Amino acid sequence: MAALRSDDGMDALQIAPQFVLRAGRRAGRKILDLLLPPRCLGCGNQVEETGTLCAECWRGIGFIAPPLCERCGRPFEFTAADGSVCASCSREPPEWDRARAVFRYDEKSRHLVLRFKHADRTDAAGAFGSWLARSGGELLKDADLIVPVPLHWWRLFSRRYNQAAMLAAVVSKMSGVALEPMALIRRRATPSQGHLNRAERRRNVRGAFAVPARHAGRIAGKRIVLIDDVLTTGSTAAACTQALREAGATRVDVLALARVAAPQAE
Repeated sequence: MAALRSDDGMDALQIAPQFVLRAGRRAGRKILDLLLPPRCLGCGNQVEETGTLCAECWRGIGFIAPPLCERCGRPFEFTAADGSVCASCSREPPEWDRARAVFRYDEKSRHLVLRFKHADRTDAAGAFGSWLARSGGELLKDADLIVPVPLHWWRLFSRRYNQAAMLAAVVSKMSGVALEPMALIRRRATPSQGHLNRAERRRNVRGAFAVPARHAGRIAGKRIVLIDDVLTTGSTAAACTQALREAGATRVDVLALARVAAPQAE
């Protein structure tokens, strides 16, 4: 008997297992949603899909869109031509080539980031990573590698996960850009930067990052997208960029989930 074939010429018998698998996954999600209804990442109210925000929380997030500085990605408060650079970057260009972020790091968004970073809300990684992939499309379209900002081993042990690495994995999957999770290491532990000013942050992370010799060949000549959760003064991103450039990276762009939008807030 002749084999049944679909319109595109594929054997229908080969399609059937894939169809059954997808149907099983959909059914499993529906059962799980009945037992554990999906909750808003922000307020915890019930929503239609896991890893989403309710309408009210969505409206409260300051998503970043043009016009913005070509170098640091900070949004302008006025109309500006494409490729414009802010006064801060004109005075002191950052170490990296370009930076972009999904939303403003402020009172309304801070709890989203801190829950993901410190409160085991790893279920947010999928949504946050997809937002990053869309916001960073310009950086990712010709990138060679995605590299997450690393944690020191003892902090990774205590936290159990690296939030930047989780985001990077999702961005890599969605964009198709290769992921190098071990391309950067944090070779010395550094105190938390939460209460340090710009100068103190720079001193704190100076020389803290390096590319291991066994990975240097993968970095040389490559265009890198560096993934982090929050871009504040840019000190951590700058120190990582310096390490990547020393290993031969030809371009380093930074893609962050959130960023401090106003210079005075740094």
